[in-house]
Amino acid sequence: MVHPITLNQAIDTVTQLPLQQQEMLLDILRHRLNEARRQEIADAARQAQADFQQGRLTAKSADAVIQDLHRSLEEEA
Repeated sequence: MVHPITLNQAIDTVTQLPLQQQEMLLDILRHRLNEARRQEIADAARQAQADFQQGRLTAKSADAVIQDLHRSLEEEA
C-alpha cells in the first residue's frame, strides 16, 4: 500500500538530491505537467465536439463568440 506524503516531505526529500538530479526532476515534472495539460485540452476538445454533434452546442460566428466573451468579462468585473 502506498502511503501519501506531504508536500513538505517531498520537498525535504528532493533537497537531499544533488543539484543535477534536482534539475533533472524539475525537467521531468515540467514535461509531465505539460503533457497533463495537453491531455486536458484534448479531452475538452473531444467533449466539445461530442456536445456539438449531439446538438448541445450551436455554431456561432467569431464575432458573436467575441461579443459573448466581452459580455462575460464585463459581468465578472
